[in-house]
Amino acid sequence: MTVLIDPPLWPRHGKVWGHMVSDQSLDELHALARAAGIPARAFDRDHYDVPAELHPTLLALGAELLDARELVRRLRDSGLRVTAAQRRL
Repeated sequence: MTVLIDPPLWPRHGKVWGHMVSDQSLDELHALARAAGIPARAFDRDHYDVPAELHPTLLALGAELLDARELVRRLRDSGLRVTAAQRRL
């Protein structure tokens, strides 16, 4: 399993958020999200937005912490990245 998270740095709705992606498959990403109790509505095409308070749970479930730049690189290299142009469709 290679589910990746970045540090929570983005404030929104009274919380600080990070991202969770997979560099293998969306199936493993969704499975870890379910195991952590993350609602499906947190999924945004190629990643989940996750609040800072879930990071210890995600790490305990096997997620790997990376900086945001490396997370995006690994997501892009996996072929799972949804580009800005694809988001506009």
